Amino acid sequence: MAHLPTFKSLPPVEGLPHGCAWGLFDKPGQPRDQCGTLNLLTPHVVLQAKDEIQDGSSVALNWGMHNVAHPGFGRKPLQHKVFALPGFAANDDEIEINTQAGSQWDGFKHWAHQKTEKLYNGLNFKDSSNATDNGIHHWSTRGGIVGRGILLDYVRYCHRNNKPLDAWTRQEITVADLQAILNDENLTPRPGDIFIVRSGFTKRYNESSEQQQIDGIQKNHNFIGIQGCEEMCEWLWDHHFAAVAGDTIAMEAWPPRGDFAIHDFSLALWGQPIGELWDLERLAAECEKRGRWSFFLTSAPLNVVGGVGTPPNALAIF
Repeated sequence: MAHLPTFKSLPPVEGLPHGCAWGLFDKPGQPRDQCGTLNLLTPHVVLQAKDEIQDGSSVALNWGMHNVAHPGFGRKPLQHKVFALPGFAANDDEIEINTQAGSQWDGFKHWAHQKTEKLYNGLNFKDSSNATDNGIHHWSTRGGIVGRGILLDYVRYCHRNNKPLDAWTRQEITVADLQAILNDENLTPRPGDIFIVRSGFTKRYNESSEQQQIDGIQKNHNFIGIQGCEEMCEWLWDHHFAAVAGDTIAMEAWPPRGDFAIHDFSLALWGQPIGELWDLERLAAECEKRGRWSFFLTSAPLNVVGGVGTPPNALAIF
């Protein structure tokens, strides 16, 4: 990719706030871009990432699809039916899911810039339901998501620094926190990295009773995540991550406040996928054991034309 401008020097886009990246990934004579910052996953970047594979061990990052059993925001839980195939000693099964109710990538039809109701690269929200523009099938067409993943373990950071941690409150993870974690883990981000934060959300869920899970997810809508502010938006953009992900329910501290919601900027203004509710517990343990918080990452999104979101089907390979 050609050198990208810094956040401060992004060109203005009429009607949108400063920091919009529409048009940066468009190619002359071709339809408007559908993949946003995934364009940073060039063959060169992927070939560099393969050096992370040293012994071939792998960790799956999808949380069990039975989680969350009691989703918030009125979403349906997993429905799974196994039935015999008539005439054969064989079974089929049917799965019904809300792609937002478990491990997921938020696609570019999921969230608009709320004040303008514009989705990535100018698609109007009111026109999006039946549109194929911004559908997650475009990610499959480009070859999925393959590159270097980096884990910033906020849970480990809190424990090592006697910092309070409550993943079921609106605890904000700041730029200063993230930079301290990078220093502690001896990590230097590279353009095109898949940036992943472990907040302790799924750990808290796994350790809770069913009633606590209901109280924590359905009745409580305050959750841990990265701070939504101008400093964070500038920090994320200037690192040129291909995608961001975490184990919490919204990646950013929820509910968002002010004019710098991460969903507005990442999804709508940059075309940067957001991963949520990923299972990072085994990954964190593996990174701790190795003293290395970078790895080769693959993700195969569902190939659903016009799809809004998808399970990540992600693997970390060491």
